[in-house]
Amino acid sequence: MSEATLGVGIIGVSPVRGWAATAHIPALRALPNYEIRALGAHSAESARAVGEAFRVDAVFSDHEKLVIQPDIDVVAVTVKVPHHRELVSAAIGAGKAVYCEWPLGRDVHDARAMAALAAEQKVRTVVGLQARQAPAIEFVKQLLSDGYVGDVLSTTMVGLSIPGDAVGLPNAYMLDRTNGANLLTIPVGHSLDILNYVLGEFADLSAVTGLRRPLITIKETGQQIVKTAADQIAVIGTLTSGVTASVHMREAVAGGTGFLWEINGTDGTLRITADGAVPGIYPLTVVGARGRGEPGELAIPAAQMEKWPTLTSLEGTPAFNVGRAYAAFAADIDHDTRTVPDFADAVRRHEVIAAIERSAASGDRVKL
Repeated sequence: MSEATLGVGIIGVSPVRGWAATAHIPALRALPNYEIRALGAHSAESARAVGEAFRVDAVFSDHEKLVIQPDIDVVAVTVKVPHHRELVSAAIGAGKAVYCEWPLGRDVHDARAMAALAAEQKVRTVVGLQARQAPAIEFVKQLLSDGYVGDVLSTTMVGLSIPGDAVGLPNAYMLDRTNGANLLTIPVGHSLDILNYVLGEFADLSAVTGLRRPLITIKETGQQIVKTAADQIAVIGTLTSGVTASVHMREAVAGGTGFLWEINGTDGTLRITADGAVPGIYPLTVVGARGRGEPGELAIPAAQMEKWPTLTSLEGTPAFNVGRAYAAFAADIDHDTRTVPDFADAVRRHEVIAAIERSAASGDRVKL
């Protein structure tokens, strides 16, 4: 844990819903070396409401004022994706460390610009790919390092996002692919990040995308909206290690597997499952089999589950891995290490997403 208290300002807070209230605020309040010192909302009225709801005195409707506060060390950006670049750039310009939610930008160009600015200003960054900090993912990495499956031969992922054909109004903007928040960037992006983090990057890939349900109903109004973002994404490729990888993420189905990731090797198999295809949010279960043995659940070691003891009360909630990312970031600051995914990691993930888009559009296999 960090030796000094880090002051945090969160931009994009709602008093009634949203990722800041669900994950960031509970996570930060469970960590003794962080203090929430400012909150930002889209209007003065909303700012007053979030201040009262979360008992924070310093509230802002102007992000430019929040980022220059001298007691703020880290700015957390939790707004909708199209606004990330403006807010992140302002925080970096003020010399603050930045925790930006994933996706970092609407596209790879946004991501590269923010990463370049952070490098130029020499500020530390975190991107919200918090599944890397999940105890199950740390456990899987250790099992592979210990030779549990032998040499990895192939890996397969299947995931489900947005079952059914309706979404809530706050998520309607995700139906427009140009906003950069959709099946490809979020469930696929999060899932690919742990695949590449654990097994290595893609050397090449081929992709197919489909839009099978172009009309989606808004739950609150019953209105049908035309959807332009793909709801079927299938990728097959080769990792730099030679491992064959396949991924299929889909939306708008009645049911089916929420998330299944299988790693097959010469000596065994690992299977990681969850209820949905955003592995940083949903609790993960690890199942293994050696040789031709029967698969059985593998208990995640207590040392990994309790790595940050003050977060144990959040286990099973969306705040748990976000808290672990914040805790690891504070340790990185103390020890001058880099264990959390930063903007450079985000660029690599955006580059894979861009390659998937190019392949799907052209029908060609794409090298990375």
